[in-house]
Amino acid sequence: METCGSVISLRFNQDHSCFTCAMETGMRIFNVEPLVEKKRLAVETVGSLGTVEMLHRTNLIAIVGGGALPKYAENTVLIWDDLEKRFVLELTFTLPVVGVRLRRDRIVVVLRNQIHVFSFPNVPQRMLTLDTRDNPRGLCEVCPSSEKPLMVFPAHKSGSLQLVDLNLLEPDISTSPVTIKAHQGELACIAINQQGSMVATASRKGTLIRVFDTTKRVQLAELRRGADPATLYCINFSHDSAYLCSSSDKGTVHIFALKDSSLNRRSTFQKMGFLGQYVESQWGLANFTVAAECACVCAFGPSTNCVYAICVDGTFHKYVFTQDGSCNREAYDVYLDIGDNEDF
Repeated sequence: METCGSVISLRFNQDHSCFTCAMETGMRIFNVEPLVEKKRLAVETVGSLGTVEMLHRTNLIAIVGGGALPKYAENTVLIWDDLEKRFVLELTFTLPVVGVRLRRDRIVVVLRNQIHVFSFPNVPQRMLTLDTRDNPRGLCEVCPSSEKPLMVFPAHKSGSLQLVDLNLLEPDISTSPVTIKAHQGELACIAINQQGSMVATASRKGTLIRVFDTTKRVQLAELRRGADPATLYCINFSHDSAYLCSSSDKGTVHIFALKDSSLNRRSTFQKMGFLGQYVESQWGLANFTVAAECACVCAFGPSTNCVYAICVDGTFHKYVFTQDGSCNREAYDVYLDIGDNEDF
């Protein structure tokens, strides 16, 4: 994600009720609705940070050093316990950490060519190490539901996605990897829904988003973000999986209908070829724009028909959309100007 000012990276927590800011000046965590600061760790305590990951709304927070003034090495994951006000766990690797994902029972650490899975939180034990293709963006997502311990990440073949059941981790048992061929080019963005039943992917071309059933491994939808290539920053499902949103460097957040795809706008493209086939493409139900110069992450609110966009320029946007495709801004704020509130 491109940086803009002091914000290095942004992440929503598992239910999108909070978001984290890894910053040159430390760490800040905000509640989304209402928009208030919940936690701040200054640069004197943690240094500048590249990654901050929450475990739902618990007291455990994962951080990785980064930026211009790191206090901790970029190959180390630290777990901050906000009840004890101290670091309670440190995991160090031979290479820089490019991503961390937390479940209530697992911690997943992503390196450029490996993914390490540990039991969590009591005395973490390494359960599995997976070699991966080069993964500089740290693409990896885990299903937050305890009912579906699923992890997804780029498979060895370009454009493919690998699925791993985290309950079936037996290091000594060799099994064939479960993969989905999602795109021709390298993956740029992946998302998993709350139930773990669907996964969404986009390639570095950024024109199409594809949605797959994780059990049957069949494509459920092909959604067109646009005709021009773009860098996708974020894809997220609504809590009920009826909708999907995406953000890109075009500065537009697109909203697609999944449950009732007839709500999406449609157009027909002619494919080049001897038969001149036509293929139907689903365009977004609605969209809104933010500053194209600064990256943003997007997610749905609890009411499903509202979408938040959090930008690295410090701005917060809330839009409400209707089934006929209208989309109106309901709130705007500069979250970096909001003071702290220690009541979590």
